[in-house]
Amino acid sequence: MNNSQITDTQNAVPAGAPTEEVAFEARSLTPGRMILKRFFRSKLSMFGVVTLCVLFAVSFFGPFFTGWGEGEVDRSGKVGNVNTRTFVGEDGKTYNYYDVEMQEVNRYAPVSSEHLLGTDEEGRDVLTRLMCGGRVSLTIGFVVVLVETLIGVLLGGLSGYFGGWVDNVIMRVVDVLTCLPSLPVLIIVGALLDSWNVSADLRIYYLMFALTLIGWTGIARLVRGQILFLREQEFMLAEESLGMPVRRKIFRHLVPNVMPQLIVSMTLGLGGVILMESTLSFLGLGMPYEKAAWGSMISSATNTPLIMRDYPNLWVPAGILIVLAVLSFNFIGDGLRDAFDPKMKR
Repeated sequence: MNNSQITDTQNAVPAGAPTEEVAFEARSLTPGRMILKRFFRSKLSMFGVVTLCVLFAVSFFGPFFTGWGEGEVDRSGKVGNVNTRTFVGEDGKTYNYYDVEMQEVNRYAPVSSEHLLGTDEEGRDVLTRLMCGGRVSLTIGFVVVLVETLIGVLLGGLSGYFGGWVDNVIMRVVDVLTCLPSLPVLIIVGALLDSWNVSADLRIYYLMFALTLIGWTGIARLVRGQILFLREQEFMLAEESLGMPVRRKIFRHLVPNVMPQLIVSMTLGLGGVILMESTLSFLGLGMPYEKAAWGSMISSATNTPLIMRDYPNLWVPAGILIVLAVLSFNFIGDGLRDAFDPKMKR
């Protein structure tokens, strides 16, 4: 074999090999674009994104188009129940007495063009209350996760960076709060709010505070562990030698390196917060029934066998929406985790 043949063999391009243009495109992808590309490739993640977008749009804008308010009652004067009574007359014979009750409120109205999911036992539009309940659940979820993440990042960052007595104090507080059983604590808080006759508008803030109080500890532990590892890396030692201020080192270099784990944790935590809020409302310790919430709508059905048996339109849709919301957040969280670290999927 001569030199020209050797050169041709070395320069030969195998069949099916990527062209220079494709290779350049792969090299030109930034880490952020590669993460997005892997995320959007997941069908379950896309299902979660689309479902949540629909839930947000319907919950926050849908009530403007139904024609009914959250607590508005349909007073259309429908004929109500026919009551039957049996009594014995003076002649000793048994008589049946029928009483047709005229009700002012259109209770338990069937599905119609006016009420797409009917009305409840108070004559309120079920679809409108479902939308308003979604607004409450999603708002509580996002506010709680955002606040507990900020607290967890701040305290976890200080604990991991400074160590020593700062770490001991913060971690002991975390240990105490972690030892508290979350559901019993929330039940106690709900019972106290009932005894204090706290209004529905204020109750939502107390509920968010209680959920935040028991939720930030996991974030703090996550951030602390990551910063303990990162602070010994070469780039942090270089920052130390340059005399950079502590605030810059923590929030400019350490915290951004923890963001992938934080984003995944926040997304998965949203589903848990919504599920916890729905559980409390179901137990009658979350949002009161006059304030629409998915959990309280299901709770009213379990407390009234008639609704559970004959009117599934009053509680089944709320249960379906809870499942869809929690599943969607979990799908998105799993997709983000795999996108940030593809090795975890293997």
